[in-house]
Amino acid sequence: MMIRIFPYGAIQFMAFDQYKKVIKKQLGISGHVHRLMAGSMAGITAVICTYPLDMVRVRLAFQVKGEHKYMGIIHAFKMIYTKEGGFSGFYRGLMPTVVGMAPYAGFSFFTFGTLKSIGLAQAPNLLGRPSLDNPDVLVLKTHVNLLCGGIAGAIAQTISYPLDVTRRRMQLGAVLPDSEKCLTMVQTLKYVYQQHGIRRGLYRGLSLNYIRCIPSQAVAFTTYELMKQFLHLN
Repeated sequence: MMIRIFPYGAIQFMAFDQYKKVIKKQLGISGHVHRLMAGSMAGITAVICTYPLDMVRVRLAFQVKGEHKYMGIIHAFKMIYTKEGGFSGFYRGLMPTVVGMAPYAGFSFFTFGTLKSIGLAQAPNLLGRPSLDNPDVLVLKTHVNLLCGGIAGAIAQTISYPLDVTRRRMQLGAVLPDSEKCLTMVQTLKYVYQQHGIRRGLYRGLSLNYIRCIPSQAVAFTTYELMKQFLHLN
């Protein structure tokens, strides 16, 4: 759903840069820790701003062919607002999303930044090249950026996946027959674990998710690094 991806990515990367500056200036924290903190805060900010769009995306994607409850994006917004308690209906499942996004975004930025720093420090000639906007600054080569971004996405997804499963079940709400057992984050985690265990419950579908998140994060971080050069931000 492109209408969510654009604002989500823009807010996340913009917020990351701003939070990183604030943490370094106000708290005096730098290095790997401030990447983890800034990444977590940026992910949470982006989620809160775009969560209603994610809610609508999940509802539309879950519809069974021939049983269309929602006729489109606008209709889904209207139905959720009128049938599920107004604006609060758009934020069902927000808490597990925020709790899951903090480690996901945090470890994504942390892993990518750490791999970038180590790569440029240990093998600058092999892995790096001069930045397009500032020849005095070394940046990773494009294929190395893609590799580091993919690794960052895989690690972050593995850590936060059980909370992602919880979020999806809560977002579906009344659509599922066992919705009364999944009203809170803790209830949902317990229910999924008790019914299906860890591998077939909390981590069900992880391998398929790798197919989506690894290239997605690889392209996102590579685009982010290239756009910083095009916009003369290095």
